[in-house]
Amino acid sequence: MSNAVEIPFETTLLVRDSCLCLHVQRAARALARRFDDALRPFGLTNGQFSLMMSLNRPVPASMKSVCTLLAIDQTTLTAALKPLQRRGWVNVEADPADRRARLLTLTAAGKSALAAAVPTWKITHALLEERLPDGNGDRLRQDLAILL
Repeated sequence: MSNAVEIPFETTLLVRDSCLCLHVQRAARALARRFDDALRPFGLTNGQFSLMMSLNRPVPASMKSVCTLLAIDQTTLTAALKPLQRRGWVNVEADPADRRARLLTLTAAGKSALAAAVPTWKITHALLEERLPDGNGDRLRQDLAILL
């Protein structure tokens, strides 16, 4: 005889139909696939595009500021930077003010790669926003920001 607790199938349906986390994850995966497909000809994934865009600043970015913006931890950021460094698109250097900290910058080649991808990102983004009510993503961005 099993002592396993049975969860009613109705609970499964409730979670499937109402879980905000599940619905956001599904939407995020679908969006990620669309942008991955669009950015593939430029040798970028959507994550790499976002990371490189986060480095497009007038001054070098600290790892902490990039982690905060992208909502990732330092280990994940370090791993994500490696392929971009190998391609010569990103520089990681010690911060002169704190040798333990790192500063991140786009190289000239990285800026060129990013600039080439931006028009395709804009088109893909606009097509997705058109599918939203009123063709405007501001409401969705505001609602998502509340959850952060």
